[in-house]
Amino acid sequence: MGVLLTPITVRHPTSLEALRGRTVAVDGNLELYQFLSIMRTRDGQPLQDSKGRITSHLNGLVFRTTRLLADYDIRPVFVFDGPPPELKWQEIRRRREAREKSRQEYETAVAAGDTATAWSKAVMTSRLTRPMVEEAKIVLGSLGIPWIQAPSEGEAQAAFLAQRGDVWAAGSKDYDSLLFGAPRMVRFLAISSTEFLPSQGRSRTVSPEVLDLAENLEHLGLTREQLVDVAILVGTDFNEGVRGIGPKTAVKRIREWRSLDQAPGEISAALPSTVDAIRAFFLNPPVSIEKVPRSGSVDERALYRFLCDERDFAHERVEKIVERLRRATGRQTTLDT
Repeated sequence: MGVLLTPITVRHPTSLEALRGRTVAVDGNLELYQFLSIMRTRDGQPLQDSKGRITSHLNGLVFRTTRLLADYDIRPVFVFDGPPPELKWQEIRRRREAREKSRQEYETAVAAGDTATAWSKAVMTSRLTRPMVEEAKIVLGSLGIPWIQAPSEGEAQAAFLAQRGDVWAAGSKDYDSLLFGAPRMVRFLAISSTEFLPSQGRSRTVSPEVLDLAENLEHLGLTREQLVDVAILVGTDFNEGVRGIGPKTAVKRIREWRSLDQAPGEISAALPSTVDAIRAFFLNPPVSIEKVPRSGSVDERALYRFLCDERDFAHERVEKIVERLRRATGRQTTLDT
């Protein structure tokens, strides 16, 4: 879910065309989760193969992500989460409970024949599993799209790659990338990107946005350390926020106090005992220093074998993807080579 910073950030609307030629480190788990959420049938069921295995995440990778590369020369590097930190366990439990509640509401809506409500509830039942992530890695490898396994939070790894200059920006819907120190981030990097609004039970179309960390810190009159304190007041994946304090109020208070260490007693009492650990995780998260793998050529044989032979994808549709990528890159596939 990430921290809510929309009301206080400077965001520059852009377009996919304006991002042509850029390399972006994409939050792989969040990207797959979004595919699982939106790529569904009318009654909310995820796409499946003949054996009942979910394929929504694979459809998204093959038919949507490749368009960024083929049509706009936007070069994604997928970064996948490692084991979640202990700090996040409470948030994970909360998500499981919310998912179970949505599942029950989905079944009620289906029984009542209310497909609109069923679809909106189904979106919130999405669950990304480890096997799904491994399947995505197989497809990415076959497509020649590089990926990296993070030791912990993928957004932290993406931010590190942007800091090191391996990529132009970190790509994620969540603002955590800024807290992790990404000098630049891109939100809503997708073809016809949509954002689901749970409170309204609907999705909306959104355009890509670019955020610059230095610009936002100057705009807010804060340091990155103080921005992390703002996030803790508002609430992060590692703690609940202080009741009654939203992003704008949090900025005012941190400007006044300079640090959560100087907050009044009633505020300090409302903060978790893990404040120092949360700060440390945002400011110095565990990351891998391995180099970003180079983009490769499409391995047709592996792609057809996995998608068509094993997961029932139509050969003709996969063939179109291969041709599209071949035209875009000007390279021959590994079989031709």
